[in-house]
Amino acid sequence: MEPGNGTQISEFLLLGISQALELQPLMFGLFLSMYLVTVFGNLIIILAVSSDSHLHTPMYFFLSNLSLVDICFTSTTIPKMLWNIQTQSKAITYEGCITQIYFHILFALLDNLILTVMAYDRFVAICHPLHYTVIMHLRFCGLLVLVSWIMSVLHSLLESLMVLQLSFCSDLEIPHFFCELNQVIQLACSDTFLNNIVMYFSAGLLGVGPFAGILYSYSKILSSICRIPSAQGKYKAFSNCASHLSVVSLFYGTILGVYLSSAVTHSSHSSATASVIYTVVIPMLNPFIYSLRNKDIKRALERFLGR
Repeated sequence: MEPGNGTQISEFLLLGISQALELQPLMFGLFLSMYLVTVFGNLIIILAVSSDSHLHTPMYFFLSNLSLVDICFTSTTIPKMLWNIQTQSKAITYEGCITQIYFHILFALLDNLILTVMAYDRFVAICHPLHYTVIMHLRFCGLLVLVSWIMSVLHSLLESLMVLQLSFCSDLEIPHFFCELNQVIQLACSDTFLNNIVMYFSAGLLGVGPFAGILYSYSKILSSICRIPSAQGKYKAFSNCASHLSVVSLFYGTILGVYLSSAVTHSSHSSATASVIYTVVIPMLNPFIYSLRNKDIKRALERFLGR
């Protein structure tokens, strides 16, 4: 394939996470099962929250949005990977690659921002309980989600448009199972300085920023819990944010741990493994974490599934 600008590129090759042909059927079954569990698990959470009037509160409103984003986030990469495994094809069109980049960035950032909004909700509930209903009213909650969507859409649009301006070399093999922004930029023949600046700046601003906000919220939450005199009160306060804290720890711990190790080893396989964990495994585990650690969700699921 001749090098040229974006309009002359016909397709990229996604090398996946395993080159062994004998492992392809096993991988297909494994990822199909994980994808179905992710979709149905999060869909049940959405239906349970929407059908139970007791769960029409800010915390569960954000949870249902998180479940919706997790379904969309997983759906940007796994169906294409399953199709490639099934057809024994590693190709993805140039247009499909750009589209995948756009939606992957969109839902990854949206996942991050909604987790941050949920941390703020728990901060207000525990640190300012008397003002909770005044602060976290329906319009404000909707505004927080809307702003998160707008920021995610604009950021993913910016990154995608900048990729469209690049010229690519003849070797268009991506050592990944989807079109990750960093991997695609590395294939460009043209100057990628501005792309890298925007990518790393946005990672710091929109990645580290929300994470710092979550850490600040939980530092205040822990401080407030420590001031509660009774052990029962402390347990009740902590249980209100235990599920969210578990999801946040899993989400950021996995990304930071595995990507830092892959940065040290410069291994594309480690990077692909990290992507599998945060694009498939974590969205799959979220419904279990919230349903197993939350009595309200358990009761809502029992009522919904018992119909």
